[in-house]
Amino acid sequence: MSLSFLLQINSYYIVPIMKKVKVFIEKGTDGYSAYMDDTPLSYSCIGTGASVDEAIADFKLAYQEMREYYKSAGKEFEEVECSFFYDIPSFLQEYAYAFTLAGLERITGVNQKLLGHYISGFRKPSEKTVRKIEDGIHRFSDQLSAVRFA
Repeated sequence: MSLSFLLQINSYYIVPIMKKVKVFIEKGTDGYSAYMDDTPLSYSCIGTGASVDEAIADFKLAYQEMREYYKSAGKEFEEVECSFFYDIPSFLQEYAYAFTLAGLERITGVNQKLLGHYISGFRKPSEKTVRKIEDGIHRFSDQLSAVRFA
């Protein structure tokens, strides 16, 4: 039985469990794109825009239009829960205005020369390094979120 057909029984009603899909955000020469991970779905969606927010909004519109198309064609549409993920080069390029490579090195513990290689695409970070960068960014974000001014 497919996971998409499993139901979670609540004490009051039955709630379908939605499949989770990764949507990747990448920076290209003409802006940003947001696209679905390879999934066993019968459809796929992509969004583009000049900014990350525009690409995500366009992706959500494409998803809604795909749902409407399936409905009009009398086809069953499998709803999914989308989570958005950056690749490392796109994240570093998107936030270059806020972080210097030296600052990111202090935050993440990853050498700034390596970070530069990741931005340029010369090298690709290992999964361990991706986690190290992500954890460092999250710790920094938590610190900023705790700041209070008098």
